[in-house]
Order: sequence, then C-alpha cells, then structure tokens
Amino acid sequence: MGSTSHNPAGAQPPAPGFAHATASKGSTIIHLSGQVGVDETGVVAEGLAGQTAQALINLGKALEAAGGTAADLVSVRFYVVDWDPSKFEALGAGGAAAREYYEFPETAVTLVGVAALFTPEHLIEVEGVAVVA
Repeated sequence: MGSTSHNPAGAQPPAPGFAHATASKGSTIIHLSGQVGVDETGVVAEGLAGQTAQALINLGKALEAAGGTAADLVSVRFYVVDWDPSKFEALGAGGAAAREYYEFPETAVTLVGVAALFTPEHLIEVEGVAVVA
C-alpha cells in the first residue's frame, strides 16, 4: 500500500530515509511488537550494528507474517540502550545491512534512548506500525 511522506517547509530537514510525517489509507493496521537482535536460533547478534540489522530483519518477518510488506510501514520506533550521538554510525550500518533483506520506505521514525531493555545483552529494540490496503 505504502504511504506518502510529508516534510513541512520551515522545519529542519529529516535525516535520509526518515520523514516528519507519513499519511496512509488502508483497511488493515498492523502493530508490530518490539523486535530485538536475536536470530531464529536464539543467538544474539554482536554489537549495536549487528543487533540493529537483526532487529529490522525480525521486524520485516513479523510484518510479512501479519500480511504486510516493508513498503506498508508508516512508522518505526527505535529504543537504544545508553544512546548518545556517537552510536549513530553503528545504527546506520545496521540499517544498511538490513536493507539487503527488506527495502524499508522513507517513514516517520522516532529514536528513544533508554537505560536498559528486558535483558542486559539487548542493545536495541525496534517496533513499528504498518497500514495495508
């Protein structure tokens, strides 16, 4: 289905791949639970880049299982443990690696720094919302 991105005049331009707002029309809304950087065998990926890639791949798998595609995403929220701007490069590298599996659209994105996730080995959790026609 996809969405349209909106970046208002007079606002700071968003980072590449992000948008200030998205608008969608469809009949099914998919709420994706937070996904972490663990593969199907239970192995936690190494480092923030590896966990970001695996969490995004898991998000794509959950989305497909619910009947959507990456193109249907309208918002994504990242929760990163002990966030500081020096981690942006690893986050971006993980996103780039995940694009080998799913072509994620330009969408509304929020990044939230958190003290911890549900277990200490997890460095990132990613959740999303998709709208399917």
